[in-house]
Amino acid sequence: MKHLFVDISSHGLGHLAQTAPVLNALAASRPLRLTLRSGLTQAQLARRIRHPFAHVHEATDFGFVMHDALSVDLETSAVRYQAAYADWSGRVRNEAAALQRLSPDLVLSNISPLPLAGAHAAGIPAMAMCSLNWAELFAHYYASATWAAPIHAAMQAAYAGAAAFLRLTPGMDMHDLRNTRSVGPVSAYAGAASALPRAEVARQLGLPPEKRWLLLALGGIAHRLPVERWPEMPGIQLLVPADWQVATRADITAYHDAQIPFADLLPAVDIVLSKPGYGTFVEAACCGLPVLYLQRNDWPEAASLETWLHRHTRAAVLPPAAGLGGDFLPALEALLTGPAPPRPQADGIAQALHLINEGLDGSASIKR
Repeated sequence: MKHLFVDISSHGLGHLAQTAPVLNALAASRPLRLTLRSGLTQAQLARRIRHPFAHVHEATDFGFVMHDALSVDLETSAVRYQAAYADWSGRVRNEAAALQRLSPDLVLSNISPLPLAGAHAAGIPAMAMCSLNWAELFAHYYASATWAAPIHAAMQAAYAGAAAFLRLTPGMDMHDLRNTRSVGPVSAYAGAASALPRAEVARQLGLPPEKRWLLLALGGIAHRLPVERWPEMPGIQLLVPADWQVATRADITAYHDAQIPFADLLPAVDIVLSKPGYGTFVEAACCGLPVLYLQRNDWPEAASLETWLHRHTRAAVLPPAAGLGGDFLPALEALLTGPAPPRPQADGIAQALHLINEGLDGSASIKR
């Protein structure tokens, strides 16, 4: 039985949404021992990953410190990066030793550089998988900073040293990496078991079945919209995260992932309000759902995600004022009544599965 060690970034929930369908397909295709390391909790991981796994509750990357789901705290992120890479060589040695003790057949990272660098130092095959990489985003924000070059070089070397970087579609170009292998979209809604019927979701959450349900899903990073101040929209029921603690209002229903997992809730709704992010964009498109999304200024990945989304589902961007004030009923009605393009095929799962199997079995063909 092969042993796969997977490091999943806890910068939001999109990295888990990308990784889980591939791991589920992999575990269904062969006997597998699975070790997951992530800052996400075991419960969060288990809602998406069906195969048993050992959990190391630790985050080896932070991506960027966020003010909220839409804006990066550049000053605090800079401090965190300088601290994280002050003794990079020492961290890599420790990581190599830890991986040697676990003795996996393959390391898969989405998308921390540390396990890739540690695996390289330990002589263990490693692969990366994501729609972005932190080195490219880091360079976007800090290329002109006097302290940044060694950090960027270390991150870039870690990614470049992997046997392959599985670049998910839609994703950033990653022209600076020569080991990328482009694969199609990855979504939990590609040949998966049917989610809860809409009537059962309505029963469990007390939702009015005759209304159209608008799901607010902002990707697992704290960002509360002032929905109490929004005007009531005829025929629309808002579904908001329970931790927003919205005061009781007839047209607003709170949902909690522990009550109905997001993967079951999403296909049952009529429309999604989100931010540019891989998980929600790709999953909504694969479900044929229209998407209203908030502008995410100065996030380098956003352009590729938005271009792809508009090709594959009904979508519209909301200016900041509309997102805060809730005055977007015309845009919402236009999406609900407009023609829907063909749904995308989530063929990235099978493509990633093939490459990861090659990595587990020691094939040299994954290298360029």
